[in-house]
Amino acid sequence: VPARSRTLPPVDPELVERPARVLPGLAGVLAGTGGIAGCLATSWWAGVLPPLAVAALRLPTCTGAGLGPAQWAAYTGAGALGVLGFGGLARGRTGQARLLGLFGRYRGTVRRTGLLWVNPLLVRRRVDVRLRHWRSEAMPAADANGVALRVVVQVVWRVRDTARAVLGIEDHETYLQECVEAALARVPVDLPGSARGGVAAAGEALTRLVAAEAGPIGLEVFSVQPLRVEYAPEIAAAMHRRTIAALDARQRASMLNSVVDSVEDTVTRLTVRGLVELDDYERKVLVRDLTVAFCSGRREPM
Repeated sequence: VPARSRTLPPVDPELVERPARVLPGLAGVLAGTGGIAGCLATSWWAGVLPPLAVAALRLPTCTGAGLGPAQWAAYTGAGALGVLGFGGLARGRTGQARLLGLFGRYRGTVRRTGLLWVNPLLVRRRVDVRLRHWRSEAMPAADANGVALRVVVQVVWRVRDTARAVLGIEDHETYLQECVEAALARVPVDLPGSARGGVAAAGEALTRLVAAEAGPIGLEVFSVQPLRVEYAPEIAAAMHRRTIAALDARQRASMLNSVVDSVEDTVTRLTVRGLVELDDYERKVLVRDLTVAFCSGRREPM
């Protein structure tokens, strides 16, 4: 199926997915626990820890130094450690990635799974990187003769480069749909059963075009296959009548060929076996009568 590729807009070559720097979740748990322990120790040092807590923790009795600048500084440090430790915990899931950014700048992508620690100052955006499929509504298309059609396609795709798919374009899903519509406008789609290859050939051409256009923005397209092909509503009735007329013409031609063969075989047998002797006029009359008889006999069952 002939189709020309469009000129694609340039993509920032530096905008490429790269792994972000993260730590195992155990580091965040230890840091958060250390922050809580530091706050408790500072409270004991300042003498503001409740007696029940002192007894439960089996700490020695302390008269306390009071809440001075040193104690407040210790509170601040321990609290910051606890907030950073527990606030940075994240759970990585299979099929999902997290895009990290700081002050509008891309800082990497996390594809690891399990409990992780990510800098809590970074902005996180979830991205679905699983294999996905999209079934379209009926889209306008045309066959090789320019006849208007309506086509429903199924697209199998996934996000390959999260940086380009999320940051390089406003909405990559909408862009993918528009790429499919643009490809349908350039690739002729024939009805199933066509001698030119029909749906299979159109699917290969559509997949090739859409994959080429979606690749620069980080999308990987595996398949674009027409699921249903039908005439556009404005010409469906006319094309239906045309199809019925063509089928009727083929049926009539087939019946006529069968009748002619039967008449020829009958006349040949009668003359070869010597059952009748016919001149040209009598042969023509016999052929005419046999043709009428055979045609009448084939119409009766219909």
